[in-house]
Amino acid sequence: MEYIDIISEKTAFLVSRKPFSLELGGELPETTVAYRTWGTLNRERSNVVLVCHALTGSADADTWWDGMFGEGKGFDETKDFIVCSNVLGSCYGSTGPLSLNPLTNRRYGPDFPPITIRDMVRLQRLLLDALGVEQVKLVVGASLGGMQVLEWGCMYPDKVRGLMPMGASGRHSAWCIAQSEAQRQAIMADRDWNGGWYEPGVQPAKGLAAARMMAMCSYRSFDNFQQRFGRETQDGGLFQAESYLRYQGEKLVGRFDANTYLTLTRAMDTHDVARGRGEYTRVLESLSMPVEVLSITSDLLYPKEEQEELAGHIPDSRIEYLHESYGHDAFLIEVDKVSKLVKAFRDKITVKDSSAA
Repeated sequence: MEYIDIISEKTAFLVSRKPFSLELGGELPETTVAYRTWGTLNRERSNVVLVCHALTGSADADTWWDGMFGEGKGFDETKDFIVCSNVLGSCYGSTGPLSLNPLTNRRYGPDFPPITIRDMVRLQRLLLDALGVEQVKLVVGASLGGMQVLEWGCMYPDKVRGLMPMGASGRHSAWCIAQSEAQRQAIMADRDWNGGWYEPGVQPAKGLAAARMMAMCSYRSFDNFQQRFGRETQDGGLFQAESYLRYQGEKLVGRFDANTYLTLTRAMDTHDVARGRGEYTRVLESLSMPVEVLSITSDLLYPKEEQEELAGHIPDSRIEYLHESYGHDAFLIEVDKVSKLVKAFRDKITVKDSSAA
């Protein structure tokens, strides 16, 4: 399968022929960034909202975060210039394991080099520079997206005026690393894995589906599964919970790539804003821009204590909670509530900018 086939026709591509150095060593001889924009960049180039996607997301934020876009909503095209790019290492148009390596003229596959969240952010910076963006009003994202948000604050503090990380921590916990490793092992245990040198059309489907099923159990919560499925069965005696997980696994296989899954989950495991910068709390205390942290109280992957730690150490910060039973995925489900929170914080930054002018 070619994942380009399910990318929006509105997606644009920035190609850089310059070598792109990677944090952990090595370089990519060239890079491509797939991106979408909404709205218009104003004369002052000051109305940019950067949206960062999660693990299996794409630049098509108006699809996977439907309900966030529109006049009077979190992402308002009538006021702001909204940008979302597919992250480095993904399979929706940006350079990743499915891309052709110009040095070998074949797909990178398992030879795609290790990347970090900081590499993703540097590629986003390259894109914004090419678009003529000088300041970013707000960087917002959840999960893997929230990690990028925090790195934007650490890497480019003079370029960002507000951060809104959701359902994320300042460093990946042992719990999250273990979850990701179990999922990666499921993929590599598939007989079609072939050391990562599979053809896209015959990828390790069973392993990737199993990884997604494992992940879905951590994206939701005990209460959510109990309320939604209980012990109900369908025709044939299959539990509804089983049917749901099988559906989610098969769905991901149809739209994602196994090597990409390994690449991005390993990048998430490297996430630590203090790496190479000093003591963890001191790094958080150094963030100077306004930060609003969104915590999901039923999140099994990134418990609220991790977001409270962020808010407790970042000087100009506050924390908001989603008291829902959906678990980690609540940011994708309670869209109306999330949209209102984003709008309020965005408007607050706009007022602050106007007062300073």
